[in-house]
Amino acid sequence: MMTAATIRNVPQTDTLLPVSRLPDWLPLALSAYLVHTEGGMSLREVARQRGCHASTVLRQVRRYENRRDDPLVDEALAALSLRHGGSAGPDRQEDAMTAHIPQAQVSDALHFPEAAILAEARRILPHLCERGTVLAIAQDMDRAAVLREGAGGTERLCIVDRGLAQVFALRDWIACQRQGRVTSYAITPAGRAALRRMEAARRGSDNAFGDQQREMEERDEAGGDGPRRLRYNAAESPVSVLARKRDKGGKPYLEHDLVRAAEQLRIDFEAAQMGPRIAQNWDRFLTGGDRGGYRADSGLAEGPRAARDRVAAALKDLGPGLGDVVLRCCCFLEGLETAERRMGWAARSGKIVLRIALQRLKRHYDEVYGPSGPRFG
Repeated sequence: MMTAATIRNVPQTDTLLPVSRLPDWLPLALSAYLVHTEGGMSLREVARQRGCHASTVLRQVRRYENRRDDPLVDEALAALSLRHGGSAGPDRQEDAMTAHIPQAQVSDALHFPEAAILAEARRILPHLCERGTVLAIAQDMDRAAVLREGAGGTERLCIVDRGLAQVFALRDWIACQRQGRVTSYAITPAGRAALRRMEAARRGSDNAFGDQQREMEERDEAGGDGPRRLRYNAAESPVSVLARKRDKGGKPYLEHDLVRAAEQLRIDFEAAQMGPRIAQNWDRFLTGGDRGGYRADSGLAEGPRAARDRVAAALKDLGPGLGDVVLRCCCFLEGLETAERRMGWAARSGKIVLRIALQRLKRHYDEVYGPSGPRFG
């Protein structure tokens, strides 16, 4: 990810005084916002010095301007403005959309090095990943508390400096959940990905950015020689992600039998080689005896052909709509939001339709192949 430190290596015709003193951890989009709003540089000039289009800078500026409703983000931006002679200067009027921050409450967020931020993130973010945990902060407090709601009441897990909480908000690791006299924050998907990336880097992984997309878990799977312990990526499939969620009663949203049905359909889909090809198909060039001839089964062996028939039978039994959602989410691994948008459904309706489709798919496997499911061979 490009940061403010990257800008210093870009040839510049004008001196960017605000950027030259911004911290290295600051996101590039935020530095563009400060250069434009506090430094007075035009969007086209910022885009020219960044080597991008002006519309890109405009989206970055609008993004952070819309986030100023977040108290921590607004305080951090006000602190950066004050330290660089911005909106609090005598020659400039205070922005009406920006809350007034007294000088005593302006944090020293610029003084935190990257190593200290990552160390605090590894301490705080794992607590926020727990269920029912929030980061709470009051207007007149210089520290925030990580609280967890339990059966015995509210438990305080740890505390964090207000300036570091502002850094977490600027980096989009936490987001405002409820405002008031005490404002609460919850961890974001970007915060979870950042935590996984930190843990992978701490373990010495060579692919920390790839590991941030994985959530490795273990489970017992029955086999011919007895149960086996498998390690798998729980975030690989939208079905596995949805199965980890809980309903209002605390039960898994998708039962284990429904997840197995989805996995069986994906196994058949992969075995049937029905996915799109990502490389050149040399089959017709390597078969000289029947080059140009017509083959109804496209040269597939009995195993792939049987798997293809099982997929076709399952989708035919599900019918339009239900078959489409399981094909997109179970086979092509499309996210629920993407599937809803492409199929023209209402927001947050995909998980309901997917559960109904998986219940129908499980019934299809039980009626056709029995409780053990289809067998290979």
